[in-house]
Amino acid sequence: MKIILMIMIGLSLLNADFTKTGDTVKDSISKLEFQDDTVGSKMTWESAISYCENLTLSGHSDWRLPNINELKSIIDRSGNQPHIVYGFQKTSYDYPYWSSTSYEIDEFNAWYVNFDEGSVYYDLKAYNYYVRCVRDGE
Repeated sequence: MKIILMIMIGLSLLNADFTKTGDTVKDSISKLEFQDDTVGSKMTWESAISYCENLTLSGHSDWRLPNINELKSIIDRSGNQPHIVYGFQKTSYDYPYWSSTSYEIDEFNAWYVNFDEGSVYYDLKAYNYYVRCVRDGE
């Protein structure tokens, strides 16, 4: 399944070309490959980093927690209601997803994305949110 999307980021357009294969979705333009599966349970920010660093999926073990820009890149803002890009089939909408990006002003907070509305916020790293890992693909 192939999805081509133009996403507005600031004043520039980001081309994205998403393809779902098994348990991953890959953007052939950025070469980022995302985990499609939602981790069954929510976890703290530190646990999320550890989970991704220890993940083996689709024959790869070089997964990591995405930074906030990488996580925002899979938000589809082309319609009236921002949401996760079509092609991701296993997404939870009741809680946000952690990014690896700490909040600059307060080291106890990190940025996250809520795919239900496409919003980006920060919160305490001790809170439990979902995880979607990423890797630099070929």
